[in-house]
Parts: sequence; structure tokens; C-alpha cells
Amino acid sequence: MVIPIHDVNPVRRTPIVTYVLIAINVVVFVASPVAFAWVDGTTVKEACEQDAFFREWGAIPRELLTNEPLGPQQIEVPTEQGPVPCPVVRTPDKLPLLSALTAMFLHGGWGHLAGNMLYLYVFGNNVEDRLGRVRFLLFYLAWGLLATYGYAVINPDSVDTLVGASGAIAGVLGAYLVMFPRARVWSLVPFLFFIPVRLPAWIVLGLWFLLQWIYSVGGGLSTGAGVAYAAHVVGFVSGLIFGAMVGPPRQPPRRIVPYGAPPYGGAP
Repeated sequence: MVIPIHDVNPVRRTPIVTYVLIAINVVVFVASPVAFAWVDGTTVKEACEQDAFFREWGAIPRELLTNEPLGPQQIEVPTEQGPVPCPVVRTPDKLPLLSALTAMFLHGGWGHLAGNMLYLYVFGNNVEDRLGRVRFLLFYLAWGLLATYGYAVINPDSVDTLVGASGAIAGVLGAYLVMFPRARVWSLVPFLFFIPVRLPAWIVLGLWFLLQWIYSVGGGLSTGAGVAYAAHVVGFVSGLIFGAMVGPPRQPPRRIVPYGAPPYGGAP
């Protein structure tokens, strides 16, 4: 696994949509009951509030496929003294399709948020530059929805909450791989003691996708945040398909100089 920190791939215009998406994700997370729960330790009441928050605004596969909110849920949180039941959660006014959108802007912790925003910052600007701002935003949301519903189809009986921008960002990564496979990406390599190494994008993103695939086949589900690796796979493949339809940016035609002619149009 490598950690990308910067790509050598300049853009023609400021990636406003990418920056706005990052800002929205940060603001929503800071306003959530998860952001500062670690300061004094999470109490049972706070843990129950966090779970209720995710169930109200996060995506739940069974709800997505039935298009109906679940009935009252009795949830238990683990403590040193054993599991403690939370108040019954009711979400009668929840719209499952809307929850698939709101879930894209929720995160289960600072690490979850930082990792997602890093990948969006490094790779989102070039995809936005290639697609244009409006189309990039529409594709971003579409990739997130496809990733969420894709996971729901794979796990139709799951009542775990899915949160995070990972599915949408996986679409961005897939599109980047198709559009800029040879772009150089400065990355930190753990087994090289985090020494920065410049690698082609196809290696960085190929390794990322391989790990997601391995985790998804193994049924991997990140603890606490409800982010499914299978959703990453679906989002990435969606990005590959959309990216292939758009294609890489066109290269300017090279000027052919006849043999023996003076270069750059100069006089003989």
C-alpha cells in the first residue's frame, strides 16, 4: 500500500468543485456528534447518539432496496461491563434514496475523513479539469450512488450503516486511471520507511484497487464507520467505465519538420 501526497499533473483552471466538496465534508464532520467525542472519551449516551445519527443520515442496504425505513431498532453498545442497550431508534420520515446522498458526506472518524479527503485532493482536480465542473459534480454523485446501491445489491439483508465519500472518490480514482495512467504521483511507501517515491498513477491506483478487491472478497468491513470495501470496488469500476467513455485529454498535434528544413520556421 502506498500513500499518495501529490501528483505531477498540472490543471488549466482552479478545481473549485473539488475544493467545495472537501470543505462540505469537513464542515459536516465537525458538526456531527462523532468529531470531538474522543476528547473526554465516549460515554454510553454519546455512543448511542452517534449510532442514532448514522442510522438517520447514513445508508442502510435493506432500506435502499425496499425503499422503506426500517422499523424501530434496539441497538446495544459495548462497554467494559458488557453491552448496554440504547434507546429505540425510530426513523419514520427517512427517505432511503436521500440517505444514499447524505451518507457521502458523513465519516466515522478523523482518520476516515483525512484519508478520503487526501485522495480527493490529489486526484479530483485533474478529473474535474478534464470533465468540467458541472459534469464532474454529477459524475461524483453518480459514482457515490452506484457504489452505495451496488453494495446493497451484494448485501441485500445488511442493516449496517454505510457512511463516507469513499464510493464516490473510488469513482474519481477509476476515472483518473483511465484518463491519466502515466501521470507521476509522489507517494509515501511504508516498507521504505515512508520515503517519498514518484510512481506512475497506474501503479498507485492499481495497488489501491487490488487491496480493495482483496478486502471485498474477504468480506472486509471497516470497524465503526460502516464503510464497505465492496462499495469501493463498485465505485472504482464505475469510474473506469465513465472515464473510458470520456477518454484521456487530447494531446496537441506535433509539428513535423521536413528533413533538412530549418527548425522553428527560421530562414535557411
